[in-house]
Amino acid sequence: MSESIGVGAAPVLAPGLYVVATPIGNLGDISPRAVGVLRAASQIAAEDSRHTRKLLSHLGIRASVTVYNDHSVPAVRTALLERVLAGAAIALVSDAGTPLIADPGYRLVREAHALGIAVVPVPGPSALIGALSVSGQPTDQFCFEGFLPAKPAARAARLQRLAREPRTLIFFEAPHRLAASLTAMAEAFGADRSATVSRELTKRHERVWQAPLGELAQAYAVGDDLAKGEIVLVVDGAPSGGQAADDVEALRVLQACMQELPLARAARLAHRLTGVDRKRLYQWGLEQGPCAVESAEWNH
Repeated sequence: MSESIGVGAAPVLAPGLYVVATPIGNLGDISPRAVGVLRAASQIAAEDSRHTRKLLSHLGIRASVTVYNDHSVPAVRTALLERVLAGAAIALVSDAGTPLIADPGYRLVREAHALGIAVVPVPGPSALIGALSVSGQPTDQFCFEGFLPAKPAARAARLQRLAREPRTLIFFEAPHRLAASLTAMAEAFGADRSATVSRELTKRHERVWQAPLGELAQAYAVGDDLAKGEIVLVVDGAPSGGQAADDVEALRVLQACMQELPLARAARLAHRLTGVDRKRLYQWGLEQGPCAVESAEWNH
């Protein structure tokens, strides 16, 4: 699919669903292509029409805006897709940043694919990638965990499952829960684990602060004014040495379980006991058999 888009020009859009990234703060971050698509779209599906109309007004764009979010009834989604099938170009936007990243919309995109509708990315700002790029944490491998559970017990359980994850971890967090989440992370991951709090990215009060989790938890516990605005947490993954030791222990548990249970059930039980991914355990059982523990110890 092609578009002829010049700076400030309105392209001729082929029918399809255009997933358009919008600024997370600084309005200067919107791309000329995104402006052109919003100007030319037959209709804009927005998470919050009031928020989107402010952006459109700033850009001097008059457009038909329909609210589409997680509270929308299925009929709204059906109507949007029927318009595309009839030849319309519809732009999907969230309140800020790249749509569908911890935002509503995946059902619309999934059904568009099922109907053979072209789904076109219009890339741009993303709080997730922006925070990772300035964090100082490793960027070669990372995983996005979205928002942690609000209830302390569920939050602690989620973090405990992630304690052995070697990849860099990225979270969104609400200001009023930041101190509690940092404290829980320090307990689950260790107070010395490095992390970065990015707040209000691209906005007037932007702040990026890297420090050990224990230091961050202590600072935000007594400084509520520090935790205003949108927040992204980027945390170092588990040290590789600790991961190796955990793998050896997980193999020991798996082998013990395999003495009494079929492999699939043994892997499930070992996962519950160690937190190591069930599929990894199952694959170990298939590939390494009874010599797994000895092999792991020799290699590490």
